[in-house]
Amino acid sequence: MAQSSWLANNKQQILSSGFPEKMVILDVETTGGKASYHRIIEIGLWFVENGQLVDRWQTFINPERSLPPKITELTGITLNDLKDAPTFADIADELWDWLQDRVLVAHYARFDYGFLKNEFRRLGRDYRTKPLCSVKLSRRLFPECKRHGLDVIIKRFDLVIENRHRALDDALMIYQFFAQISLLHDAQKVATACRELIQDATLPIQLPPEQVANLPNAPGVYYFYDNKDRLLYIGKSVNLKNRVLNHFSQDHSQRKDFKLHNQIAHIDYRRTPSDLGACLLENQEIKKHLPVHNVRLRRVKKMFQICLRGSHGDAQGIHIKPVAADEVPDTDKQEYGLFRTVRHASEYLRQLADQHRLCHRILGLERAVAGRHSPCFRFQLKRCAGACCGQEDIKDHNQRLRQALLKTQIKDWPWESAVVVIEQSCHEPDLTWLHLIDGWVYVAALTSMAELSDYGYERINQSAVISSDVVHKNPIRPAGFNLDVYHILNRFLGSKQALNSQPALSVLPLQSC
Repeated sequence: MAQSSWLANNKQQILSSGFPEKMVILDVETTGGKASYHRIIEIGLWFVENGQLVDRWQTFINPERSLPPKITELTGITLNDLKDAPTFADIADELWDWLQDRVLVAHYARFDYGFLKNEFRRLGRDYRTKPLCSVKLSRRLFPECKRHGLDVIIKRFDLVIENRHRALDDALMIYQFFAQISLLHDAQKVATACRELIQDATLPIQLPPEQVANLPNAPGVYYFYDNKDRLLYIGKSVNLKNRVLNHFSQDHSQRKDFKLHNQIAHIDYRRTPSDLGACLLENQEIKKHLPVHNVRLRRVKKMFQICLRGSHGDAQGIHIKPVAADEVPDTDKQEYGLFRTVRHASEYLRQLADQHRLCHRILGLERAVAGRHSPCFRFQLKRCAGACCGQEDIKDHNQRLRQALLKTQIKDWPWESAVVVIEQSCHEPDLTWLHLIDGWVYVAALTSMAELSDYGYERINQSAVISSDVVHKNPIRPAGFNLDVYHILNRFLGSKQALNSQPALSVLPLQSC
């Protein structure tokens, strides 16, 4: 049934007064699913006032890029439809006016809204609203149903659509779905659901709002799960509620962010005394559970160092060698940095070469194709000081290299022996963790200061006390030297200034007993 025929046969149909008074029902067709890269090719709008359809607006949009064949197969939209169509910039002013002072409605609203925001952003406009998602409304009003996609809803209510995956037709299905809601639910229930969903418009579709409401404004680690209790993502924050809400307020212009948003069905969390505990626990939990959406902080078995041989160095004097990931680097040797891959180490050498006019050949980044003292390619571009061809003394070159590499070395441990880091919550004084650390290695999580002797240590000042000698169980488990743990500890303990900026932390030096 064509749109005009449907309108003619349904002139008297009015939506429940529980729906917003003025709505614009939107659907977009796009060149793909990534809002930051793909573009809109069709927009369809239906305008609803006081429960009645009052107008419609549709246009093709030239995406100014290729149209994937799979999109043509899905939508029926061809290059011929788009080649003479206006660009988004051409219709932006008119569309902007259409969207004002109306509640934006869409199915999987986060998708359509994300594309609108990104299209407007490319033109320097900041479009913001709180959309009403018809998928969320379906979940709220029909909890007994397992699926809420548009095809499922069309089949469930025996709706008639002429052109599926075309913007105006798909948007009309949302109106027809709202008409079915109006027949099955009273106005007060509809109004309450719409009001709550608009207020919580950024929350994932499957996530109960009370789980976010119950999050504390305190440090900790949070866990996102899907509806099958599969762990999706682990994160940390000094304010759990704010950080989680920030996840949901993002545009999800990246496809992976949008996918994660739609999968989240449950949130769990664990309080920590401060940001230090949150960083350590997040690092440990990601390496332990390997959530599907976490990439950084994954565990590795080996890392790589940049090594120098000899006092002068030559084309064979610099190499990248593997080291065990739990091996404490020896800062006395001519070994620098810890890198997760050979490529990362090589890229770092290239950065140093650009910054300090170092020679790629001597760094092992370029093969010598002529005589030993022929100039390298970068020297001809005036980007090498000439150690390769005698224009610079090799000693000077290597001295500049060593100086540049110094900042990659693991810092010296700032204490003479091990220390206990006392981490006490500023929000909840009884929440205290004890960390036994020696030489950047996390030795143990203590539950009592009395446990120090088990590890061969005692307090230098035997009269030193903490607020409670028996503390909360600390879930951190040692795993030898760990580069991520080193960076965390260095951030919090690497200098007096860093330590003094953390009111939740105090350090108790130890000695061997």
